[in-house]
Amino acid sequence: MYSDKSEHISAYKEWTNFKGRPVQVRTSEGTKTVMKPTFAENLAFFLDYQLNYMYWRYFMWNFAGRQNDIQGHGEVQNGNWISGFNFIDKHIAGDQTNLPGDLKNNAGRNVFYMLPLLLGLIGLFYQAFSGKKGIESFWVTFFLFFMTGIAIVIYLNQTPYQPRERDYAYAGSFYAFAIWIGLGVAAVWRGLNYLLKTTDEKPVSTITAAVAALLCLCVPLQMVSQTWDDHDRSGRYVCRDFGMNYLSSVDENGIIFTNGDNDTFPLWYVQEVEGYRTDVRVCNLSYLQTDWYIDQMKRPAYESAPLPISADESKYAYDVRSYNYVINRLADSITVSDGLDYLYSDEDWTKDVPGYGKLNHLPTNKLYIPVNADAAVASGTVAPELKDSIVSRIVPDFTNKRGFTMSEIASLDIINTNAMQGWKRPVYFAVTVGSSYYLGLEDYFSRTGLAYQVVPLKGVSNNIDTDKMYDNMVNKFRWGGIDKATPEHPLYLDENVRRMCNTHRMMFGDLVVQLIAEGKTDKALTALDLIMEKIPGWQVTHDLTSISLAQSYLDLGEKTKGEALLTEILDNSAGYLNWYKDLTSGQLRSVGSDYQKHLYIIQAIHEMSTSYELPELQKRIEEKFAIRE
Repeated sequence: MYSDKSEHISAYKEWTNFKGRPVQVRTSEGTKTVMKPTFAENLAFFLDYQLNYMYWRYFMWNFAGRQNDIQGHGEVQNGNWISGFNFIDKHIAGDQTNLPGDLKNNAGRNVFYMLPLLLGLIGLFYQAFSGKKGIESFWVTFFLFFMTGIAIVIYLNQTPYQPRERDYAYAGSFYAFAIWIGLGVAAVWRGLNYLLKTTDEKPVSTITAAVAALLCLCVPLQMVSQTWDDHDRSGRYVCRDFGMNYLSSVDENGIIFTNGDNDTFPLWYVQEVEGYRTDVRVCNLSYLQTDWYIDQMKRPAYESAPLPISADESKYAYDVRSYNYVINRLADSITVSDGLDYLYSDEDWTKDVPGYGKLNHLPTNKLYIPVNADAAVASGTVAPELKDSIVSRIVPDFTNKRGFTMSEIASLDIINTNAMQGWKRPVYFAVTVGSSYYLGLEDYFSRTGLAYQVVPLKGVSNNIDTDKMYDNMVNKFRWGGIDKATPEHPLYLDENVRRMCNTHRMMFGDLVVQLIAEGKTDKALTALDLIMEKIPGWQVTHDLTSISLAQSYLDLGEKTKGEALLTEILDNSAGYLNWYKDLTSGQLRSVGSDYQKHLYIIQAIHEMSTSYELPELQKRIEEKFAIRE
């Protein structure tokens, strides 16, 4: 067990029931006692988490069955293996007879009744006990299985909370087990011959071969019948269309900063293949740490001009400024331009730091970007009627900043240079970019859809440009086939896509709230009805994120629609709470945060039913959950 991340340390302790043993260590502050994991605790983590949870669980997905397609971190309700037999599964994934509809109807729920596992074990023993040649070939197959599975587990030494399920890393061992499944068919045939004493009778042996083949064919037929719905992508264009939605949120000739796979690759695809919005430059902040990518950004692409980066290649090539410290040597604030000039300088006086030697650094974390109000209006960055609200300078919040990566420096350079050039190009951050990448500019964001535009305005209209956001989301957004599906023939939406759908719902929810605040009730109702129509509850379950949509309906006087949505959310949470009551104490402990979430949802709906005078809903909650003041 190793990590200095607090979330990893707490997870290590949870997985091992950590006690440790005291050891003395010397530090700069003197000798102190720390608790060191014992060998037994390290071994327990290896066996319980790395081997059992991060390998055997994936193995059993393929050959026993899978609970659902939700990524798990040890919770009883997410991503465990199941067999299809409740007397086994209730100990692994909770009682399967009383599942909430959300889990019961998950397309990733696949039940194989352990048939592939049984057939593979038959083939394994058949090969191992088939004489000298059999045992020799067994060891070849076994080491293929071991080296592409368990050996990788040992080599990787994975920490808890992996960012995604890692089953793909062990595919080689699953292929090896599939060899034993194939041999299992031969074993069944040999077994039938032995039982019927027909080894030397060719016609009868052929019949037993046909019988064995038909019997064993039931195994892949059962598997395909279970897995077809969560592998069928027909009619699903969510990746393409949601990529277009990001680009549709950006004005002409814009720059949009992205960071992850899901907010970058779809955008690249629709530009490269579909030729959509090739005027926009997609700039991935993860790649912007590298010199080759900065070089790319300084060249034109499609219809996009080079990005405004002031640094020449010598300032970032070969990782020369991969990390840049902040040494507060100045009392006053300076412009970002002056700060970057200092950082990019190769003169000795800009590198010497008493007590540290030569360091690439900024001389202060008090930086600002001066704003030319006339240029901001002339470029269309700010509407003329808001000219009086334009700030004289943009002041990023770098209060706690102790250093900058090259990616942060390059993105700051782009924003600053663009402002100095008269706000020629609108600059955006995708809404799915983590806040740690925002460069302390959140106060200067204006949301236009799935993107935040950097503008020289501070805290205007809750940072939502309702006119742009409404036009982009209501008139330009596309829905990837979700809007064409039916309850009888829904699309398969995996966990990532469902999360993106909820992101769309949240963006619409925020837009509607702001439209209501501005008195634009007709637009608010149109946007609200649109998101309810395009991403319906039978396709993506309404949960906590949809409560604001229900409240907006009530605020707009649409009591029937609001109450219906609250009832839908209530029923979903009620299903979970009803299932939780039958879990063991250990299983319940693993879903503590979700348990609290559903309790919060019930309480919130109860309070809303009182505030908005919904007596039927209020009565239903009080009777079902015995909620009291």
